[in-house]
Amino acid sequence: MFIDYVALMLVNLVIALVLLAVYVAFLIDSDPKRIAPGFLLTGVIAVVTGFAMNFAWPLPGSANIVFGEPSVLLGAVFFFTGLALVKEWDLLSMGIAAAFAGIVAVILGIRLLGKVPPTQEPLLAGLGFIFAGVGAILMLPTYFLKKNVPIRTITAIVLVIAAVIWAVTGYGAYWAHPEAFGKWLPETLRQAAAAAGK
Repeated sequence: MFIDYVALMLVNLVIALVLLAVYVAFLIDSDPKRIAPGFLLTGVIAVVTGFAMNFAWPLPGSANIVFGEPSVLLGAVFFFTGLALVKEWDLLSMGIAAAFAGIVAVILGIRLLGKVPPTQEPLLAGLGFIFAGVGAILMLPTYFLKKNVPIRTITAIVLVIAAVIWAVTGYGAYWAHPEAFGKWLPETLRQAAAAAGK
């Protein structure tokens, strides 16, 4: 059995998307530094778990690409956006990076809707990737039109929809994993059990 920490990655994404929606809807003009610690936290978790998945390939097949690589991209964008807010740097480069990372998410979402493995819920995962990707892409026009309340509202709504989709998937995985992984043994214990059985 493979080691699956996608649930952690998804719930972390839910937190990041909700924080971003709050930032876009309420804090972009008033007090953006208030959201920076959350961006830094979720960014670190996404980058670490994404890199771990990219280097170790703990999941079957292309799941490592589908979940690992976007996690690194979006995690880095969240982390450096948080840092930029703390340092009061301009966010144009983060808007550009978010847009390109969002394109990756949309492409993956479309591929999953075409029932390409590796998920048990391709429709839900595909929609989650598409909405998260569109939300990321919308960050660039939101940067340029941050005084435009309708644009900010649309962006926040798209982000919340993505968060809800990933929350269903991520929290559902947390519900299922204790039973699914209840009998899993690390390699050292499997070797000991095999040796004891001889």
